[in-house]
Amino acid sequence: MSGSAASTTAASDSSGPSTCACCGRSGNSVVRGALRFTVRGGRCCAASAVAREAAEPVLGSSSGKDFGTTTNLSNERPFLAASEVRQNRSVTTHSIRPRAAQRTAAFRSLRLLTVRDLKVRYSTSLLGYLWSILDPLVMSLIYWFIFTQLIDRSIGEAPYIVFLLCAMLPWVWFNGAVGDSTRAFLRDVKLVRSVALPRWVWVARIVCAKGVEFLLSLPVLIAFAIINGATVNWLILLYPLAIVMMAALVLGVGLIVAPLVVFFRDLERATKLVLRVLFYASPVIYGVSDLPAAVAPLAWLNPLSGIFSLFRAGFFPEQLNWALVAVSAAITAVTLLIGALVFRRSVGGVLKEL
Repeated sequence: MSGSAASTTAASDSSGPSTCACCGRSGNSVVRGALRFTVRGGRCCAASAVAREAAEPVLGSSSGKDFGTTTNLSNERPFLAASEVRQNRSVTTHSIRPRAAQRTAAFRSLRLLTVRDLKVRYSTSLLGYLWSILDPLVMSLIYWFIFTQLIDRSIGEAPYIVFLLCAMLPWVWFNGAVGDSTRAFLRDVKLVRSVALPRWVWVARIVCAKGVEFLLSLPVLIAFAIINGATVNWLILLYPLAIVMMAALVLGVGLIVAPLVVFFRDLERATKLVLRVLFYASPVIYGVSDLPAAVAPLAWLNPLSGIFSLFRAGFFPEQLNWALVAVSAAITAVTLLIGALVFRRSVGGVLKEL
């Protein structure tokens, strides 16, 4: 093909019988930007891997500019050899990969890391999955025994064990995810340094792993609800909303804590101390209505108050307070926004400190 013909076909996509510059075979060809590929059976030849991954997202454009790194060579010669295409595959794909593909890759990595964390947690222990049940179950039984057998004080609603589990299970999710977020970067330093992933994935994988453990512990709540004859109402449909709000809150707090701990190592111990205080300051072993009038307004400042009321509403509709839920949703949204801002500003120096 002459230079004038190449420049003409490089300006727009065209097809026709010609010789492929990649493999030298003759056949029907298609010009994409500055590259000509032989089409056999609807698929390109030796450069098909790059063509499908890199060229197809911009087939609608007739300008070679959309080809990023590859078209920088088109002024010197319009075609690339197959070996050169393979060598430049990573550069070409990276330069023009759409954001949607990057997000898809990030979420795929998030899923793989979450599964990895769960496998490591369960495969290295004898009881495995049972640990997801035993921790909240033992804590709930202890508080049930204290407040129903030892102390004659009426808090919460009957059956109290169900009332307790409705908040204890999501609390274990919150406590575990926030606590582990303090070591989101410190636990896998080599992976964080060597793997090119969005940094938020290292925090989100903890939130997802603890969320899966929460879902795996729900049979305990169902079993105790059946044994104690708890009544289920239509408000149980709000359970997914409660899960989404809890996940957003945990992610927001994790995005704040994870990078800051890298710079201030004492924050790890401080976070665990705050979580202990927050357990008793949150309506886990009691309801918001059980609080004295003097401290009841403080519950509105705690986003867990509205979230726990959503978790309990399916069994105890009197616990649902829509105004409290709205305030909790607003605080959760603000927390997530602040977390994203703090993470973006501070994550740049994380690798330098690791």
